Amino acid sequence: MEYKYTEDAVKLDQILMQVEKPARYTGAEMNMVLKKDAKVNFVFSYPDTYEIGMSHLGGKIIYHMLNERRDTFCQRAYAPWVDMEAKMREYQIPLFTLETKMPVCDADIWGFTLQYELSFSNILNMMDLAGVPMRTAERTDGPFIIAGGPCAVHSEALAPFVDVFLLGDGEEVLNEFIDAYVQWKGSGKSRNDFLEIAAGIEGCYVPSFYEHIYGQDGTLQNINRTYPAAPLKVKRRIVKDFENAYYPTNSIVPYIEIIHDRIMLEIFRGCTRGCRFCQAGYLYRPVRERSVDKLTQQAQTTVQNTGYDEISLSSLSSGDYSNLKELAEGLKKSFCGDRLEVSLPSLRIDSFDADFVSSQMKRSSLTFAPEAGSQRLRNVINKNVTEEDLMRTVTAAYKAGYTAVKLYFMLGLPFETDEDALGIADLVEKCADIYKTIHNGNIRNMRISVSTAIFVPKPFTPFQWCPQEKTEVVRHRQQLLADRLRRIRGAEYHWHDTKTSMLEAAFARGERKLSEVLYSAWSKGARMDGWSEHFKFNVWQEAFAEQGIELDQYANRELSLDAVLPWDTVDIGVTKEYLQKEYHLAEQAVTTPDCRKGCLGCGLQAVCGGVEK
Repeated sequence: MEYKYTEDAVKLDQILMQVEKPARYTGAEMNMVLKKDAKVNFVFSYPDTYEIGMSHLGGKIIYHMLNERRDTFCQRAYAPWVDMEAKMREYQIPLFTLETKMPVCDADIWGFTLQYELSFSNILNMMDLAGVPMRTAERTDGPFIIAGGPCAVHSEALAPFVDVFLLGDGEEVLNEFIDAYVQWKGSGKSRNDFLEIAAGIEGCYVPSFYEHIYGQDGTLQNINRTYPAAPLKVKRRIVKDFENAYYPTNSIVPYIEIIHDRIMLEIFRGCTRGCRFCQAGYLYRPVRERSVDKLTQQAQTTVQNTGYDEISLSSLSSGDYSNLKELAEGLKKSFCGDRLEVSLPSLRIDSFDADFVSSQMKRSSLTFAPEAGSQRLRNVINKNVTEEDLMRTVTAAYKAGYTAVKLYFMLGLPFETDEDALGIADLVEKCADIYKTIHNGNIRNMRISVSTAIFVPKPFTPFQWCPQEKTEVVRHRQQLLADRLRRIRGAEYHWHDTKTSMLEAAFARGERKLSEVLYSAWSKGARMDGWSEHFKFNVWQEAFAEQGIELDQYANRELSLDAVLPWDTVDIGVTKEYLQKEYHLAEQAVTTPDCRKGCLGCGLQAVCGGVEK
């Protein structure tokens, strides 16, 4: 496909100098792909700004993997910032791709990655900007709308707008989906025929083939199949041979700084820790590692192809990589004499090695996540770290020369009390005392940054049945903690907004009827909800009220363990029985060990090779 200097292109040239960061929309970056005569025009979208979308490793994998297919041309389109959206609507420029400025409505397949519930309104807004009918039932031609990513397993609020959800690791399921599309495209069969074909591919969930049945009290009572051949449960796809799974060594290098402006080397996928609040820990099981040789080779080739001078060792818990020291030493030898920095996204408190971090990693502040202020609550959430672990780690970090530490916690966790919240301040005070002791009372350079997120109950976790804590209780605990931390010199406190967390909770566990709330909120101006300066809480309140739903009660509701759940049509491999067992252990504040120490029977034994004790 060639770039054609159309009337829209002339308009685009006129408005680019009138908007913030025009390089968001120009394309033509280093390693960008151009193709001609592809059978399938695929558009990949991260439903947020260019800087965030270009930082997403999954998007890099999909983009370059599909473009290595001879029959497919994958292009990119991100959500324009509000100034660019206004100009596009004023000049009637439809949403376009960065590669060729092709209107997205001309694509064969338009794929979204779902990383965050508050991006859902952006998806509707992008479809409107593209001139693509929003609802599956209204689309008689134009692109098929597909969606993947972690939120795809619980996105019933998007069900009327998305043709197919692709569940699990995209490296396998997406290629099979494209193969099926190529065969269908020349067959003359209907769009619904293709959806029936897609429903037969493991990992493909076609929401229009399922109907939600509600009782008189408004709760979900049953899920029926409207297409008998659709599976009762759609299985998540899992890449078993992660060693040889696709990795892009020629990723695009942006002209402007992005959020993660570095090489992201995915050292392993999955996590065995079993934190009960963490959806990713269950969703990406089992752990699959890449070898040091493979990672070193990927790093060398990527550095050559991109020129980046920093590598982030990416995973859910990078400190748990089996050969971390060997990998870091191998990277150091491979780039001897080059100014290459290696960083870890965060560090495990119970596996911190100060000598290793100081000698191998980028020297800046260190980030740890104790998550809860008391040992009882850390046991409830199965964090499996102790106060002694934290004190030992902080001591080692300060002795190694670090002066800044970031500590992440959550408020509103199940079974939490005011005392648990105040326990966070106790931990910070002890960290400050350690610094004073090491530096003979001098705390001039000490900085302890405390951040508290608000617990959001997520599907496919042991806490999926739990209510989110009420807003007034969370705010009370935020204030308690702020008052205490204010007395500690060198401590700074950041907390999340209760309103956005409440909306996230509602959509995380929402049923299909929330689609009308979503559409109403978008039509009233909701978009860029993940950005505080553009979040319009009053709009969302009005949209919920129109549908007769109270947002706070919807977010704060407790689900019974035998309730029909909106995501019961999805099988991630971890059984509901195992999650219920973990919920009961949480009630008793009893921990479960790391499953690398022995299989716990979560349901994925056949995949990971574990043998239940």
